[in-house]
Amino acid sequence: MSGTYKYLRSIILISSSALIMLMIAIACSNRTGNKITETPTSGSIHILADSSFQPIVDAEISTFTGLYRYAHITPTYVTENDLISAFLDDSVKVVVTAWEPSAKQKELLLNTQIVVRTTAVAYDAIALVLNKENKDSLLTYDNVNDLFTGKLNDWKSINPASDCGKMSTVFDNEKSTNIRYFKEEFKLEGQLPSSFYAVKSNEEVIDYVSKNKGAIGLVSVNWICDKEDSTMRAFSNKIKIAAISQKFLEKGSYFLPVQGSIYDKSYPFTRKINLVSRESFSGLGSGFVSWFSSEQGQRIVLKSGLVPATMPIRLIQFKK
Repeated sequence: MSGTYKYLRSIILISSSALIMLMIAIACSNRTGNKITETPTSGSIHILADSSFQPIVDAEISTFTGLYRYAHITPTYVTENDLISAFLDDSVKVVVTAWEPSAKQKELLLNTQIVVRTTAVAYDAIALVLNKENKDSLLTYDNVNDLFTGKLNDWKSINPASDCGKMSTVFDNEKSTNIRYFKEEFKLEGQLPSSFYAVKSNEEVIDYVSKNKGAIGLVSVNWICDKEDSTMRAFSNKIKIAAISQKFLEKGSYFLPVQGSIYDKSYPFTRKINLVSRESFSGLGSGFVSWFSSEQGQRIVLKSGLVPATMPIRLIQFKK
């Protein structure tokens, strides 16, 4: 019996020692901050978003954090180039962007045991906005192509009776995702024509166009499409939006960048809004991505004037 007692006593001592060591490790983890403090609906994260998509990102974050009061998401709005650099350098785990990582970029990250996940959450369009006094608001796809190649630089080339003078095209910043889109669309290389000017924000684009009769502005429709938002109404009241013909059609129908023509791509300059994540666990970033692409998040996309990407349009309803 004494041998059995000693054996059991030694097991108890070993187990107790192991438990004490585990408790010490947990305590040290708490003190050093190594413990994971995030869940899909709680914690604090910082994300980067392309400034073109600020209105929809602000709306989604506001609703998400209103529902989950222990969730804190801080967005910073930057250019596409800065966003991509920060994401690839592991300075941020989640980004909102029109960019999609290339196969080579994914492979390089996978070699460091990072899995990149891209979730399309909405369809957006790039609107060409005009001064309210400009009567020539119908442009062909080729007109826009010629604008970017420098072949078109005067409103009289479109309408000999126009009094709008020389064309000047403004966009949101020197590293604009809108410019990158059109360069890829028209397969352009090199410098833009001298009539193109970068300002500092989408608000400045709209303000410039409202004050210059011959100006054309490039803005995400995300900035002007929510008619229930007072700021967007003020923006849209300052300018008019050009209707564009379909690709390679000189004559025929012209389409505004509204939900129906974005959805069926009859408006030619459409693109996806993506959430790109490199989060390695199921944290708040993953929770926000899942919520943004869920029915609740997609209803906000629909209400904002954009087109939901993860749910059939016929199944999404918005009741006033």
